[in-house]
Amino acid sequence: MTTTEPIKVALVDDQLLVRSGFRMLINSQDDMNVVAEASNGREALASPALATADVVLMDVRMPEMDGIETTERLLVSRAQAIDSPRVIVLTTFDMDEYAFSAIQAGASGFLLKDAPPEELLESVRTVNRGDAVIAPSTTRRLLDHMAPLLKRARPNDDPLSSAVDSLTPREREVFGHIALGRSNPEIARDLFLSEATVKTHVGHILSKLGARDRVQAVVIAYQTGVVSP
Repeated sequence: MTTTEPIKVALVDDQLLVRSGFRMLINSQDDMNVVAEASNGREALASPALATADVVLMDVRMPEMDGIETTERLLVSRAQAIDSPRVIVLTTFDMDEYAFSAIQAGASGFLLKDAPPEELLESVRTVNRGDAVIAPSTTRRLLDHMAPLLKRARPNDDPLSSAVDSLTPREREVFGHIALGRSNPEIARDLFLSEATVKTHVGHILSKLGARDRVQAVVIAYQTGVVSP
């Protein structure tokens, strides 16, 4: 019988009480456990254990180095690693600029600290699978906010534009739905496809675009003008 290794989670938050609560919640699950903790960004970057995590829950506001800068440095330092951590940025503020900055820094998710426990746990699982998660209440405003910030004049021979041009008509259709923040089940329903087929298309799209996850795909969609608000 094959057993699946638990998801290794790291916690980065300057509040001990918050970390303790997250630790208890995560360690109560059979499929995940906490392998590292840090109270600020500098401590996180210096932790060998944290670098081995599958998913990092990263607070935005911390002393010495905030979560956005820490996320950016962590992912840059691990850019060549096959299994570099995926980051979910956590904040108590439902503010677009934090979400946008987190995505620019390379985070795979953005979630509010007061999200229900089951939503937090499912976010860890979702990001670990390679999908992205953004707080539902933020998604639409965030995508609309991103458009003017991301879309800019690009040369015709731009690599991103060429990558988008390499998509098949069906992949381009699925890509447009991804950029609108739709999940695989929603895309399957709208395009009258099976979820398995949609998942296959998403994999091909991410590979052709050189995108690590759906968040990066959304960024590329706005950069290349595939979608606009």
